[in-house]
Amino acid sequence: MRSSLLLAAAAGLAVLASAACTAGNETAPGVPSAGGTPNREPVTITMWHGFSADNELKAFDDALAGFRAKYPWITVKTTKAVQDDQIIQSVRGGNPPDVALSFTTDSVATFCKTGLFQDLAPYLSSSGIDTAVFPKVIADYTEYQGKRCVMPMLADTYGLYYNKKLMKGAQPPKTLSELADLAKKLTVRDKDGAIKVAGFNPSAQMYENVPIHTAPMTGAKWTNPDGTSAIGGDPAWKQLMTWQKDLVDWFGYDDLEKFRKTFGDEFSADNPFMKGRVAMAIDGEWRNAMIAADAPGLEYGTAPLPVADDKPQLYGGGFIAGTVIGIPRGAKHNAAAWELVKYLTTDTDALVTLSNAIRNVPSTLPALRSPKLDKDPNFQTFLDIFANPASTTLPAHINSAFNQQTLQEAQEAWESGRATDLDALLAGVDKKIDDKLKLTAGG
Repeated sequence: MRSSLLLAAAAGLAVLASAACTAGNETAPGVPSAGGTPNREPVTITMWHGFSADNELKAFDDALAGFRAKYPWITVKTTKAVQDDQIIQSVRGGNPPDVALSFTTDSVATFCKTGLFQDLAPYLSSSGIDTAVFPKVIADYTEYQGKRCVMPMLADTYGLYYNKKLMKGAQPPKTLSELADLAKKLTVRDKDGAIKVAGFNPSAQMYENVPIHTAPMTGAKWTNPDGTSAIGGDPAWKQLMTWQKDLVDWFGYDDLEKFRKTFGDEFSADNPFMKGRVAMAIDGEWRNAMIAADAPGLEYGTAPLPVADDKPQLYGGGFIAGTVIGIPRGAKHNAAAWELVKYLTTDTDALVTLSNAIRNVPSTLPALRSPKLDKDPNFQTFLDIFANPASTTLPAHINSAFNQQTLQEAQEAWESGRATDLDALLAGVDKKIDDKLKLTAGG
């Protein structure tokens, strides 16, 4: 799951969603009866998902094989590489798939608030599923204002990857001061001063260094209980951005940008961490699978993200999000669709099959405890982060993508020197977020 690529696409969903609100109907015919015998008349259902890489597609097919064996009367026709805007357009046009999967939790509030996805409470009740099977943090991003319209299917956690050869025996840093000191020590420059190897790239423009992923390093908060912005009033954001700017200044913003622009695609074999051009990097658990496939000889380790020096209690935690799946409004085969959603989100073997292949974190407690789950040390780090009480997520918000983009732009202005008054900059972020919230009727 590749969250840093999805933010821009998610930002346009509210416009599409508002136009989609009249498509389909609110009822969910075909909800299976509690304890009843499922209808075994042959049926074909459609499923749209975002998987596209060969290893992802194979893993997903392997998981579906288990479903087909259990429900032989249900044929599943899948469409790959589908984005959220395509799902919304299909609901708007009255021809949605029976099941849809989204790689970003940024859309959950839109899906639930507008009724684009069906309320799953009747399905959960009829199947006797207790949502306590999911770790508590997941509840924050799979429901909105008490309405659960999606289920979690695997999770993402974020940590620190480090190149053991480039570290030269140094241990992974646990505090921001240690990270800055080690980043400077490990940086190598050419004779002309250009960066050859960076100990760490602190730029907010660096791949997974987006604010949702770095906020747990200082415990920074996004919103108040009423949905308004907490960014300008939370000293943790100022602490994080001041630390970041100091390290960017040490490198030199122009030098760092010149270096960053030589990088290959984040999700290719040319990723700079995998090429040995960056000693330490923030990334998701899926990087383990990519290293195994494209850089099997790389000697590396993983660790939780470093945290503010004055907040050691945060160490071990990180940001958590994940893939979500549900039944769009207007789906033609609700009962069969629910059987697939239920299987992919609660069947332990299915979740473990997917996790072992694409190295995402299983999203149920039984799957996390399964002896079939591959738990090498580098992946175990992310399982531990997922289970850590200091880990956080971004609660569903109707303007989630807008809020993130607004802060991201402010961070880029700050680190580049285009903005020099941090207090005023963050106050401006608050105003933009709160003004947008008023337009969308209360988040």
